[in-house]
Amino acid sequence: MEETTLRHILAECGADALFLEQDFLRRYVTGFYSTDGYVVADREGCSFFADPRYFEAASAQLAGSFVKVEPGAFEAAVTRAKDAKTLGVPYPFISRAACAKLEERGFALMDCMPALRNAMKVKTPAELDKIARACDIAEEGLLATFPRMKEGMTEREVAAVLEYEMRMRGADGTSFETIVAFGAGSSVPHHETGDTRLKFGDVVLIDFGCKVDGYCSDCTRTFLFGDDGKHARFKECYALVLKAHELVKQRLVSGMTGREADEIARGCFREAGLDKYFTHSLGHGIGLQIHEYPMLSPRGEEVLTDGMVFSDEPGLYFEGEFGIRIEDSICLWDGKVVSFMKKTSRDLIIL
Repeated sequence: MEETTLRHILAECGADALFLEQDFLRRYVTGFYSTDGYVVADREGCSFFADPRYFEAASAQLAGSFVKVEPGAFEAAVTRAKDAKTLGVPYPFISRAACAKLEERGFALMDCMPALRNAMKVKTPAELDKIARACDIAEEGLLATFPRMKEGMTEREVAAVLEYEMRMRGADGTSFETIVAFGAGSSVPHHETGDTRLKFGDVVLIDFGCKVDGYCSDCTRTFLFGDDGKHARFKECYALVLKAHELVKQRLVSGMTGREADEIARGCFREAGLDKYFTHSLGHGIGLQIHEYPMLSPRGEEVLTDGMVFSDEPGLYFEGEFGIRIEDSICLWDGKVVSFMKKTSRDLIIL
């Protein structure tokens, strides 16, 4: 983050100082990852309070930046903020107990998350580069997993192989719990990866992603593990989901609302009489968190602009039979959709 951006957030929030302890917000402001620590920012500057586990590394990484690394934890951060009457804290991500500790010290609290959210939802070129790399690694991991899939493997085993392949290519970790669903399990949009074993002819849905420097990727591919000749309806529905997915890329432009974007895919399904089987929204913002703003949903009124990153993930789910989701991480640039996913096919794959 640039210092000017932080000053803009502080001004928009209206508080005398920001007081942040959440790991993804500390990382957003400072660029340094830690599992603990506090950031205090006011009109005089920005301080990151690190305990001995992180002080040396933070001092080295942030040398020459606008962030001053100081030793200490909560008490040191409170002392740094002592001249502030109002503190901006992120209400959705801070506990009532943590708020009470600050209020006991005499601070009036204000929600700074709207101002942070406004800044975070439009990515800088550096942030886009990290997301692009996370998407590359995710796709490369999936391609390396395909030849390792064998009949009799469990969903857990396939997930483990995929996560290993992403790690080996430079991922920090996964963006979320990897979803691997075989057969009828694919009809549950957020299926819990388990011990179901892979059989010839199974529908396979894999929803996965990884992180690079904290930034997430999100991708879903649905395919067949061999063709047993019993998938005529599945193939028809797959073609429709792919049509909806590609229509979003073709028709979504800067200036639309999240609701209008969602309607591109939902309307495609409605024309086919299948919209009731599209049981979630079209997409969500992607960044340091896997679910960020903007939201592309029937209630999404936020205007989509250049620099925003989000998912394009239409799907159809037939209870007890099969489900299909095709998902790319995409962004808006020069008014149009640009997909980060360039290495895996969206056409139906039959292994």
